Amino acid sequence: MKLHVIEAGNFKLDGGAMFGVVPKALWKRTNPADENNMCDWSMRCLLVESGSRKILIDVGIGDKQPEKFFSHFYLSGETDIEKALNQKGFSAEDITDVFLTHLHFDHCGGAIKRLEDGSYTTTFPNATYWSNERHWEWATKPNPREAASFLKENILPIEASGQLKFLSEGEELIPGFTHFYANGHTDAMMIPKLNFNGKTIVYMADLLPSVGHIPLPYVMGYDMKPLVTLKEKDLFLKEACEKGYILFLEHDPVNECCSLKQGKKYVEKDSCFSLSEIC
Repeated sequence: MKLHVIEAGNFKLDGGAMFGVVPKALWKRTNPADENNMCDWSMRCLLVESGSRKILIDVGIGDKQPEKFFSHFYLSGETDIEKALNQKGFSAEDITDVFLTHLHFDHCGGAIKRLEDGSYTTTFPNATYWSNERHWEWATKPNPREAASFLKENILPIEASGQLKFLSEGEELIPGFTHFYANGHTDAMMIPKLNFNGKTIVYMADLLPSVGHIPLPYVMGYDMKPLVTLKEKDLFLKEACEKGYILFLEHDPVNECCSLKQGKKYVEKDSCFSLSEIC
């Protein structure tokens, strides 16, 4: 198995929304805000290469939304997932599988592209797109609070293409690639776990967006069930610390990976490093 970090650009979100009830005086230490209270966040994807399979985990925000939509998020960097792949020596046609942790726009927008005639097609023509039945149902019939994150043009063309398949909870995609559900941020978000060279790497998606979210009360205002997130984080962090998991951080603007240690009371950050340091 080989792992490749695919940077799908950065965007900005309100710091208060990203840290919920935690005061700015605390969260700004790890995630400083600009004059509009906006913090910078990455959209860091992961390409898993195993034999003939090339599995892309999440695909960034894409480029097909109107300018007004993008103006809210202050995009920077290379947000075109195809170009981001090209920079690492891969093409969209190389991808055999697209594993979507969940269907919020900043995780699945790059899955679909708009053609010149206004129609939509899949960005990865040779890939199977993986979700799960529970989350698909949740995303295609969204509640009013979360509806703005589930954009039909990002989601429905995947099903129309015939490339969509569902995984069962915990099902192994390939040997050494499994996942578990997290339900606090959104229903049935899939968190990948990779067995890599004797280590366990966990792609954190929105269960733990950044190093700044390691303290238990630091839960996003975007989470549908914050108390569920609190419980999920507590259980996961204890397990990750005990078993020495490496956390791969999708949204941390600075840190690709981190390890954990047991503090006097709670699990804490141990060290931060790039994925290349362990590959």
